[in-house]
Amino acid sequence: MQMPPKVTDRAFLRLAEIGAAAQGQALRIAVEGGGCSGFQYEIALDAPKADDLELEGQGEKVVVDSVSLPFLENAVIDFTEELIGARFTIENPNATASCGCGTSFSM
Repeated sequence: MQMPPKVTDRAFLRLAEIGAAAQGQALRIAVEGGGCSGFQYEIALDAPKADDLELEGQGEKVVVDSVSLPFLENAVIDFTEELIGARFTIENPNATASCGCGTSFSM
């Protein structure tokens, strides 16, 4: 059985701060081919779709499509604030390598 990704309270809190649910939006996490390491994450606000896995917390949702789900098994979706900026991040135990940009990985 696949273990779905986990979303931190900090990520849900950031979604609440930007009012995603109030706008009918969720944070979509998708994996697509491309990037400098073979796969890349697409992270965007989007309306949930019928076949999405919905992860809920603090009245907000993070959604993952069925094609991306196996790539994100046991991953942790977080929100970080650093000197270079604030962003949603993905800690993916399935990635064998990643690039410096943090959005591209290989398996």
